[in-house]
Amino acid sequence: MKIGKFDLDRDGVFIIAELSANHNGSKQVAFDTIKAAKDAGANAIKLQTYTADTLTIDSDRDDFVIKGDTLWDGKKLYDLYKEAYTPWDWHEELFSYARSLGLDIFSTPFDNSAVDFLEQFNPSAYKIASFEITDYELVRYAASKGKPILISTGVATLDDIENVVRICKEEGNEDIVLLKCTSAYPAPLEKANLRTITDLKERFGVEVGFSDHTLGTTAPIVAVSLGAKIIEKHFILDRSMGGADSGFSLDKAEFTDMVKAVRDAEKLLGHVNYLAEKKSRQFARSLYVVQDIKKGEVFTRENIRSIRPGYGLHPKYLKDLLGKRAKKNYHFGDRVKMDFI
Repeated sequence: MKIGKFDLDRDGVFIIAELSANHNGSKQVAFDTIKAAKDAGANAIKLQTYTADTLTIDSDRDDFVIKGDTLWDGKKLYDLYKEAYTPWDWHEELFSYARSLGLDIFSTPFDNSAVDFLEQFNPSAYKIASFEITDYELVRYAASKGKPILISTGVATLDDIENVVRICKEEGNEDIVLLKCTSAYPAPLEKANLRTITDLKERFGVEVGFSDHTLGTTAPIVAVSLGAKIIEKHFILDRSMGGADSGFSLDKAEFTDMVKAVRDAEKLLGHVNYLAEKKSRQFARSLYVVQDIKKGEVFTRENIRSIRPGYGLHPKYLKDLLGKRAKKNYHFGDRVKMDFI
């Protein structure tokens, strides 16, 4: 599967820097964050495309006030989204700037109107946020555009995941990535349950990744070791800026360290390989003459031994040699060869 020019089968792990609300209402900060993400080694920057009115209604009723031990407790949903959204009239410039840096860019649409708006920029993919996975109409509409679709599973039931995978395929879209996600901000390590990544891959037969809200960089490394082909992490220029998502975002130095760790993990994982390292094979054991042997003498454990280095005959042939007679004279330190047998 390709996302833009990036081939998940060939190019490794696709690393996404999530801009989210970390521009803090400043277009210049958004530009600076995109540049910093590129410098930190991200493959893509991801936006969020919504307005407060496309997500909720402006109500003071208790249902619409955030609670539940979150970073935003006591704030109205409407006010949070009004503060955090990325103005739609920035999108053209942000898309253009990211692409000028060679950085992929796409977005999370939160309703069909956002999909329609984003289509003019030909994004390389669409991302469905955790809390939107139950909006099957949105999933179907985004999938119908024929672009890879990344789906966070943070609040999904197994039934929800089965349904959205089926919906995408009904729209002829097989380029599906399910992202393991814990929808807590920040997410405790003990709730990450990263073994789910391998289960998602086996159960649904699609690509898998990890949308990470934990603190630090350990979780993405573990996720990659479990088969994640995409890592998404919130990115901020400087957490001291504050803002809606600052508490669970990585700054440039931390993100750079994460990228390096992920790339190192890729190298360590490599591929299935049972071929001996030829250079090191010289230090393996093999058969050598350890006492002078005259023609006609019997090969014994005293005059033939398995020792280092590995230039002689494989030790498995020792049993075939013992008891046989030498065809000629052999000297201390001679390699045993097949013609001994």
